[in-house]
Amino acid sequence: MPELPEVETVVRTLAPRLTGRRIVRAQFFSRFVVRQDFGELARRVRNRTVRSVRRHGKFILLELDKGVLSIHLGMTGKLLLNSPAGPYARAIFELDEGLLVYDDIRHFGRIEWSERVPERAERLGPDAWTIALDDFLARLKKRRGHIKPLLLNQAFLRGMGNIYTDEALFEARLHPKAIASRLSAVRGARLHRAMVDILSMAVRLKGSSISDYVDAEGNRGSFQTLHRVYGRAGEPCPTCGTPIRRIVVGQRGTHYCPKCQRS
Repeated sequence: MPELPEVETVVRTLAPRLTGRRIVRAQFFSRFVVRQDFGELARRVRNRTVRSVRRHGKFILLELDKGVLSIHLGMTGKLLLNSPAGPYARAIFELDEGLLVYDDIRHFGRIEWSERVPERAERLGPDAWTIALDDFLARLKKRRGHIKPLLLNQAFLRGMGNIYTDEALFEARLHPKAIASRLSAVRGARLHRAMVDILSMAVRLKGSSISDYVDAEGNRGSFQTLHRVYGRAGEPCPTCGTPIRRIVVGQRGTHYCPKCQRS
């Protein structure tokens, strides 16, 4: 699933070319991706101008001159500029200049219009990339659960996913089953620094392309070449040489080094 760096990259490639454009016509083809009435949604966005494009956690928000079009890429969604509409196109936006296609082979994404930012997006926690250290430490102290599923909880922090959580925990030398409230201020600060640094580097490298993800121009990211634990079960730890382990924590596959990340 595209996480914060991938969504941020899509927004950065969309914003310069989409801001100020007018939606001439919209078509929708998936009842899973679009839960609203197709005709009503098409009328809502027709002749509306895109005022801004921004990221909110893993959501892409197109702020129109009336209303907000929110897009979640799900697991396999792609927003593509001026790309031919292929067999997995679930929405097509004809612009006054160009075309925007939402492509999603598995229908797991979501597109919806609302008068303002949707409530389900507003309820999310602070952004994982910009949260202040003091706020992060205070939030950790209130949670007694394992740190891995906590970082994946979008109500706790918005934007983190499996890849960057595994990578941040490795960088911070924390076991994925460490109890959040028991982390010392030093260990919590180490995790905060690792999380922000890894997200920043991943954005610079335009995300991780390990499956379907590409940016709005169809380009792949390259951060996957720097993954140190994610997807590397059985391979040697880049720090100590111990084989990377894969376990399940909070129903999510989790990669870690049993020596560097002791419980």
